[in-house]
Amino acid sequence: MTAKRRVLIAGESWTVHSIHQKGFDSFTTTEYSEGIHWLRAALEEGDWQVDYQPAHVAARDFPFDAAALSNYDSVILSDIGANTLLLHPDTFVRSKVLPNRLHTIRDYVANGGGFVMIGGYLTFQGIDAKGQYAGTAIEEILPVTLQATDDRAEFPQGVTPVVEKGEHPIVSGLLTEWPQLLGYNRVKVKEQGEQIVTVGEDPLIAAGTYGKGRTVAFTSDCAPHWAPASFVNWSGYKQLWQQLVSWSADA
Repeated sequence: MTAKRRVLIAGESWTVHSIHQKGFDSFTTTEYSEGIHWLRAALEEGDWQVDYQPAHVAARDFPFDAAALSNYDSVILSDIGANTLLLHPDTFVRSKVLPNRLHTIRDYVANGGGFVMIGGYLTFQGIDAKGQYAGTAIEEILPVTLQATDDRAEFPQGVTPVVEKGEHPIVSGLLTEWPQLLGYNRVKVKEQGEQIVTVGEDPLIAAGTYGKGRTVAFTSDCAPHWAPASFVNWSGYKQLWQQLVSWSADA
């Protein structure tokens, strides 16, 4: 029996702490949520073994060295800021010197690993530029260059992706008419990168290589809010993600 391919996904989780004010009195509530459901289901149906680290787990447990990451065929960062990987609790709280995990990802890709960055408020540059990936080893390996400032493009009216290169393995066999999205991160494709799908006037999917590995930028979300119900329930959603992650892994 052929072993399943393995993918490590970090991010796609958040905690909301709310203050409820009722006249003189107030109280607080806290809710933890994950947006990984649709992506994980798509990949598992495509016979991938998915290892998932919510953002608070990735802060502590994301691997420190490329040898550990080499157990995976592809690594995905989705809506998780650079600081989560840079500031391990032992570094931030105890001032301990530890490896730079963005460099770890770069070295893993250079050695033949696959890498995918999925958009959101805390990937690429994100809201108020708090994603903080511009100028890092992650920008170095991506097929796109990042803005230094807040890079969000919000489209509450909806924006429809346009397939530019339908023969590319990432989108091969998918319908040319895709559901609308509600936003994305603005980036520019590098000279050596390949723009496969456009959204608005910008790339939605760009692909490229770094060293022996392959990288993909998907500049919108894999889950709400930028990816509304019509997108995550789209008949092509699972095939898209299966083909996208498989392409990244097939260096």
